Amino acid sequence: QVQLVESGGGLVQPAGSLRLSCAAPGSLFSIYAMGWYRQAPGEQRGLVATITRGGIVNYADSVKGRFTSSRDSAKNTVYLQMDSLKPEDTAIYYCNAANAPWELASGHSYWGQGTQVTVSS
Repeated sequence: QVQLVESGGGLVQPAGSLRLSCAAPGSLFSIYAMGWYRQAPGEQRGLVATITRGGIVNYADSVKGRFTSSRDSAKNTVYLQMDSLKPEDTAIYYCNAANAPWELASGHSYWGQGTQVTVSS
């Protein structure tokens, strides 16, 4: 069982910024594709961004130009830098890991515990 540990959520005003972190086991970090997903109350969990083991990132249209995901192999950590936050970005954000990008968010992937992001004035 892979344990992913998330941190960095909180309350921020509109147009503000937050950075989320997701730490993965060191021995497995380099073989995993990683993803960020979010779930707002009453909605299904949806994609925010994915990042391959080689560092190629894809973003949901709703966050393009505002969010940036990266990975630091030395720290076994992936990051989600969120800028220009909007109230509609309010959700629980989850980190996900899988052996391949097409397995992200599947039954063969692993989830972090989630971290709450609230954008409100």
